[in-house]
Amino acid sequence: MATASKGSKGKGTGVRFAPEGTQGHPQEGTQGHPQEGTQGHPQEGTHGHVHFQEQLHDSAVMVTQDKDGHFLVKVGFLKILHKYEITFLLPPVPRLGRDVCPLPVPSPNLRVTSVTSLPEGHSVRCEYTAHKEGVLREELLLAGHGPGHVKVTVQARVMDRHHGTPMLLDGVRCVGAELEYDSEQSDWHGFD
Repeated sequence: MATASKGSKGKGTGVRFAPEGTQGHPQEGTQGHPQEGTQGHPQEGTHGHVHFQEQLHDSAVMVTQDKDGHFLVKVGFLKILHKYEITFLLPPVPRLGRDVCPLPVPSPNLRVTSVTSLPEGHSVRCEYTAHKEGVLREELLLAGHGPGHVKVTVQARVMDRHHGTPMLLDGVRCVGAELEYDSEQSDWHGFD
């Protein structure tokens, strides 16, 4: 007879199923919450619709500022050998002023196409080519009329071509795929 090991826990709590017959509406409990069993899980026998936790609904590019005033822009999952247009909003940076332009950075994979001043900050549009898989970081620099500049790091999680198509965040748009070189498709027959 199998016994549970000490300290074993159930897997993830990111998804819960709505009770059958509710058509996506929670079954009313004491405070408008679905009736649940122990530890916040639905009661046995409930199945039907899938509901995700609130934190999973945020599907926009995330911009955070560190204590040095630099920014980290997380653009989510991308697919290798694809080109993307990424648009994000930086909050106002007083030391840059309203007129901001990109400084030249020697990165063949990230290119700033426009910076637009808005009342709520600066809208930055850039093109990014996902050139290898893994968690990649590319940097760009923005400058105003003063001597200082702000570093913006764009972070992407790049999937290989065999792992499907990623769901893109709001602000990320695929604009094309790079041609993939396959040596088996070459017309070259070697030296004679």
